[in-house]
Amino acid sequence: MADRVTVIGWDGSPLTAAARSALGAATLVAGAAHHLALPEVPPNAERIRLGSVALAARRIAGHRGTAVVLADGDPAFFGVVRTLRAPEFGLEVEVVPAVSSVAAAFARAGMPWDDAQVVVAHRRTLRRAVNVCRAHTKVAVLTSPGAGPAELGLLLEGVHRTFVICEELGTEREQVTVVTSDKAADHTWRDPNVVIVIGGHAGTAEAGEWIAGRDPSVGPRGWTLPAESYGGLMSESELEPLRAAQLARLGPRVGDLVWDIGCASGAFATEAARAGAAVIAVDRDPQACTRTEGNARAFGVQLQIVHGTAPHVLENLPEPDVVRVGGGGAAVVSAVADRRPQRIVTHAATRDDAELIGRGLSEHGYDVECSLLQSVELDTRAWTERERSVAFLLTGQLGPRSTPR
Repeated sequence: MADRVTVIGWDGSPLTAAARSALGAATLVAGAAHHLALPEVPPNAERIRLGSVALAARRIAGHRGTAVVLADGDPAFFGVVRTLRAPEFGLEVEVVPAVSSVAAAFARAGMPWDDAQVVVAHRRTLRRAVNVCRAHTKVAVLTSPGAGPAELGLLLEGVHRTFVICEELGTEREQVTVVTSDKAADHTWRDPNVVIVIGGHAGTAEAGEWIAGRDPSVGPRGWTLPAESYGGLMSESELEPLRAAQLARLGPRVGDLVWDIGCASGAFATEAARAGAAVIAVDRDPQACTRTEGNARAFGVQLQIVHGTAPHVLENLPEPDVVRVGGGGAAVVSAVADRRPQRIVTHAATRDDAELIGRGLSEHGYDVECSLLQSVELDTRAWTERERSVAFLLTGQLGPRSTPR
């Protein structure tokens, strides 16, 4: 095992005394081509071109001597330190940090970033990174080949954002470009790059300035807020007990894309967005779309609102993770199931309708649960019944032998 392993961050500025000292004593140096070309790298040291960090870690673990790993930016922030410290390699490392590429990108843009979300986009995580860009007003995306500015722009179709694209930060070829998201695919961008994605309407409350990222204290406390919070006009499918049960079954979270079909006042869509998910709200009634947009603005959340009739309007929407069907019955549920979201939740007014929907979900490979949900609202002044609601709550979840997208 290497006697000593030092990880040095590089941001294009001159190396610190600590970094120069570690490099001067190194018998093995790993890094990208531009790192290995630095004049401070000892000419007699073994050199490893850093492609797979795991392969390099195995080489370092078997090396007898002093090793240095060079990496761009802060190597402890979405960097090589996590892999090097993995238990299978047994490496203890010292870190000499540099300015992270995210901090450098926001500095070039002249913007604060304590209120930004930071995501990594690889081919396998690109959808989730895009969903965070849909749901939040300021996001930094650490890109990779095949998951860069062009791909982000293409997948954000229908959602307007501004891209600040920072290419090859810290090098002589550094360039900062500002484009709208719909124009990002018209260019070829150099790697590595960081994309700052900004846009949408901000929340009405001031940021608390006490926590990085989204401030959880902004907005009212509690979930499934009463009808008065959404203008007082609410469909039967949006009543609080049913809405609470549907949210609990779907569990929307950061990185998810939620479809809310038959959004009505937008209560469910707004609450899913408050959980950090990206949401597309669909309704055939233009007044429902207007109410949904107004409620989203009031709560400071980002929604994409689509006016149209399901199932036809669903054909060109991006793939969902979870879906609530508030209206449309078995035909719409069947069309949604064809898209293979992880979970689908809906309701029915009668047992016959519930059985029809349940059979359709089962035929599509979903495990089906159904509960008869009854709630009674009481007037606490006299403890008398004020309102009663009954609905069949259905949940479809892809079974263990079913494969989601």
